[in-house]
Amino acid sequence: MQFYLKENGMRTDLEYGELCISGNEDYGFRPFQLMVASIAGCSASVFRKILAKQRTEVQDLTIDADVVRNPEEANRIEEIKLRYVIKGYNLDPEKLYKNLEIARKNCSMVRSVENSIKIEENIDTIELSR
Repeated sequence: MQFYLKENGMRTDLEYGELCISGNEDYGFRPFQLMVASIAGCSASVFRKILAKQRTEVQDLTIDADVVRNPEEANRIEEIKLRYVIKGYNLDPEKLYKNLEIARKNCSMVRSVENSIKIEENIDTIELSR
């Protein structure tokens, strides 16, 4: 990856387009937003693959992310709370949590920050009827 200095931040050109990064969200994604998106995106991607292998019938999966930052330490991210909302059929919460734990162990982004950022994961299920 190559990054280019702009007046109000940085940019890089990636396969899916230009990515602008700035501490001012008028000019691009803020670095903490990209960090949280990387963790949530990686975790959800691995989790979805595991659910597909388990033949879990998921119709929709969303993640709400709450971020705790420490303003006294350069607004350091201290904690990310991920709440998975899963809509599907015959959902077994115990099995979902076991699969989420497997996903956590196989998500490179979570593993990269696990000793510096507390990551809490919870699941809410919405059972659909046929």
